[in-house]
Amino acid sequence: MPLILDSPPPSPPPSLPNHISEEALRRKELHTGDVVVVGAGIFGTAIAITLARQSRSVILLEKSLKEPDRIVGELLQPGGVEALEKLGLQECLEEIDAIVVKGYDVIYYGQEVEIPYPKNAVEDGRRPEGRSFHHGRFIRRLREVAMKEPNITVVETTVTNTVTNSWTGQVLGVKSTTRGENDFYFGTLTIIADGYASKFRKEYISQQPVSKSKFWGLELIDADLPKPGHGHVVLGDGAPVLLYQIGTHETRALIDVPEGLASASTANGGINGHLRNTVLPSLPKSVQSSFEIALDEGKLRSMPNSFLPPSRNRVPGMVLLGDAMNMRHPLTGGGMTVALNDVVLLRELLNPEAVPDLGNTKLVIKQMKIFHWRRKNLTSVINVLAQALYSLFAANDPQLRALQLGCFRYFQLGGSCVDGPVGLLAGIIRRPIVLFYHFFSVALLSIWLTFSEAPLWKLPMTLLESMLIFYKACIVIFPFIGSELRS
Repeated sequence: MPLILDSPPPSPPPSLPNHISEEALRRKELHTGDVVVVGAGIFGTAIAITLARQSRSVILLEKSLKEPDRIVGELLQPGGVEALEKLGLQECLEEIDAIVVKGYDVIYYGQEVEIPYPKNAVEDGRRPEGRSFHHGRFIRRLREVAMKEPNITVVETTVTNTVTNSWTGQVLGVKSTTRGENDFYFGTLTIIADGYASKFRKEYISQQPVSKSKFWGLELIDADLPKPGHGHVVLGDGAPVLLYQIGTHETRALIDVPEGLASASTANGGINGHLRNTVLPSLPKSVQSSFEIALDEGKLRSMPNSFLPPSRNRVPGMVLLGDAMNMRHPLTGGGMTVALNDVVLLRELLNPEAVPDLGNTKLVIKQMKIFHWRRKNLTSVINVLAQALYSLFAANDPQLRALQLGCFRYFQLGGSCVDGPVGLLAGIIRRPIVLFYHFFSVALLSIWLTFSEAPLWKLPMTLLESMLIFYKACIVIFPFIGSELRS
């Protein structure tokens, strides 16, 4: 039988004792609830708690309830912290040794520019703050909250298939296996949130992830960061390197390695040779010793950097959400912010007043259409910004390198040239037009820098190069904008 981890429900209110006890019994004995959630990650656990607090009966399924150990999903932007507070889950940031994040420090060939989160972005006039932490500890805290909810039953089991009505196509629930035994769980709505390696994605959406690089991760001990309390982006001849503290003594180093990188080939010593010979010398001097020690210990791990545009949910009885439905390059740390804000929006759209019966599939699909378009004020900004910024920061041709320099010089101007971009990245500014404005401001500054540094006799070539820079800017951003509009 499945391993069911469910705290005994607290004494119910006098007015509803039978209702609550009956629903708990139905979940445990009959494996039936209002909602079946597949995947107890960030999104799955948060949506389970949120729906349970709206008096929905929820079954949360997860293949392993051990504390996860991942190298991404460790930096929560201020917009994500705000969403966590709206959901009443801010306690999950406590007792996990989380680090306050005040902004970014961008290092371009040794030159630094600080990019703090913008002033007056919260009601009391303070600068907003993000949090960075060990991913697994945050997941553990979310699951602990879920297990205390009287309307949730948490089950450790491996979901293998959906159960579908062959006549109507409606998803009725899921089939799973636990310790070699088959089992079934049924709900009026099935939410699949089984992450970046979703086994259900191909079955229900046409778009599939595209990955052109990996993040290789190291955990540095007592690293001396140039600006503590900030995420660091190191730019040089290769792809970007991220450095950010995830605990009192631990710092995460993420090194982007594109496919087919010559310096990471077997002939050049593989990934270890690339990190030692190319990446290590490019890092700030204060970090190099701890980086080298971590590299010598050999605890390297990798994750694919994937892009997956969002898709509409049209399947009756089932919705695919979280990383299973939409991903962007993790360079900007926007994944958890997107997930938690999606839960905030779904709390409104699927609340019992808007959808009294989750078995009303036409109404649920209608609400999911509204969800798809309303979320774009935030998610389209984070999705497009992540992909476009990665293109610039991993510059591999003359035009992209010109745009990369223009981006750094733009940050050096300060004021709105910093507050706007970092406000977008933080999930605070939710206006796609602001992203469009700043991106092309960077492009125009890049062109101006090209003109200002070229001698007069090279004017014809400079004009051509300027046109190529502007064209490159267009082909960087417009395909990603198009992917948001098409989906």
